[in-house]
Amino acid sequence: MTTPPTTSAPRLEEITAANLEAALGIRVHPEQEFAVSPVVKSLAEAYVHPGVAWPRLIVDDGRPVGFLMAFFDIDWRGDGSLIRSGLWRLNIQAGEQGRGYGRFAVESVARRIRDRGGEELYVTWHPGAHGPEDFYLGLGFRDTGERSGGETVGVLALERTQE
Repeated sequence: MTTPPTTSAPRLEEITAANLEAALGIRVHPEQEFAVSPVVKSLAEAYVHPGVAWPRLIVDDGRPVGFLMAFFDIDWRGDGSLIRSGLWRLNIQAGEQGRGYGRFAVESVARRIRDRGGEELYVTWHPGAHGPEDFYLGLGFRDTGERSGGETVGVLALERTQE
């Protein structure tokens, strides 16, 4: 008698002392490194932006497969006139890409923003070959025409869920 393979769903874990090394070990493909900061920089930024940054390790079947960092209610222009929430960083382990973890990350952040009353999810991306533009556009993000630090600003309208 054989036991059926276990199937698990990916989950998000808060970054703790117990999983810090696993988070720091997340590496994208070398040709993608221009497009996303390493996890260590994200964690440093999360440290200096408490209450705004939301870093999480993406784990599937006990394996660390990615890292995301969302931002909530950030003062986009620095003058209080525009408050936004979205996905700040997304690093999917090189060998784990193409398995739905990026989509899972975006959906997780979207759910969290909706739960906080938000109606839009923002993201920025580096344009060009090996960048994530096609990934984000494929998920329904649209280019706002804005640029931030040389990056394209995209937005995804969040539909209200029916309870």
